[in-house]
Amino acid sequence: MRALVDLLPEIDVVAGDNYNSDPKDPQLMGPEARERAAAGQPQPTTTRRIPMIEVPLGATEDRICGTIDIERALSDGVKARAARLRLYALRAARAQTALTGFAPVSSLCQAFEPGLLAKANRGILFVDEVNLLDDSLVDVVLDSAASGWNTVEREGISVLHPAKFIMIGSGNPEEGELRPQLLDRFGMAVTVGTIFDKDARVQLVQNRLAYESDPEAFVASCAAETEALRAQLQAARARVKDVSISRDLTLKISEVCSLINVDGLRGDITVNRAAKALAALEGSTEVTQKHVQRIITLCLSHRLRKDPLDAMDGGAKVALAFQRVFLKEERAAAMAAAAAAPKPAAAPAPAGKAAAPAKPAEKPAEKKKAGSWGGLGGFGR
Repeated sequence: MRALVDLLPEIDVVAGDNYNSDPKDPQLMGPEARERAAAGQPQPTTTRRIPMIEVPLGATEDRICGTIDIERALSDGVKARAARLRLYALRAARAQTALTGFAPVSSLCQAFEPGLLAKANRGILFVDEVNLLDDSLVDVVLDSAASGWNTVEREGISVLHPAKFIMIGSGNPEEGELRPQLLDRFGMAVTVGTIFDKDARVQLVQNRLAYESDPEAFVASCAAETEALRAQLQAARARVKDVSISRDLTLKISEVCSLINVDGLRGDITVNRAAKALAALEGSTEVTQKHVQRIITLCLSHRLRKDPLDAMDGGAKVALAFQRVFLKEERAAAMAAAAAAPKPAAAPAPAGKAAAPAKPAEKPAEKKKAGSWGGLGGFGR
């Protein structure tokens, strides 16, 4: 996952901003940048690679969400002012948020130290061993990922800043699993298995040894392939807005979700978005049934785990539901064609030879009592 950083394209950000603020979109601006934009002040801009922030297992809620900058609060007296201005700040925040959708920025924000959610804005937040992270922290991160905003209430300071990012988690189910309610918050799930093809294994071993021997030379040898893939991702990001999906496919996607009893609408939305993203990556402007077939299992299999003791892999159920919903017209047409086809006539008996006598009806098998020994297949039968 960490190698994904090399494939991420560059974005425009406000120089020196802790929130990776977009210089043109107020919805993606941090408090300070939004205040300057509202005042009409020019903002210096620069470009940087899309950030990929990793959350360590020992991270606390203050480190993830943000906390007070004690040093600045004590030196500038912001914490003392916060006690007096808290009531006025909250009233102003409610009024301005109700009118404009943005929280006001004041000197209180100067005492706020942004956390990992602020650094991951407009980027990727990676949580290794997410199944071992405290459930409350996972809930906080997923709530921010779903809403795109992070609200912090600390010691009389109220700060609202954008936190629009993609969360990626990894973990070994044998060490512990996430609750089904948290699993449903992840858009897609991929099961990573061991490669058993000997040629592929040898190639991976050789690549690893070559990288350890000379990392710079190995990275240089893959530069052309990496740049081509980065350009493909950049083109897909620009094209995805023009990709459309027909109403018929959308109805069938929702029918599959209803058939396998997926709770809520997150599954429906994720399948539609993933199908559009795949079509854009492959240069298409219209989602097809094949696009949906390739991603629907990744989007729904982990949502079928209702009981914590159940297995997480429900790919077979999703595949059967897909065939039942998407291929029912093809099956009906094939059955109708088979029924309409003329049946071949039976060959007549040779002249001078009597027809073979009919076989006597077989005696129905004796019904055995439930739980009785039925013998081994192929023995004594």
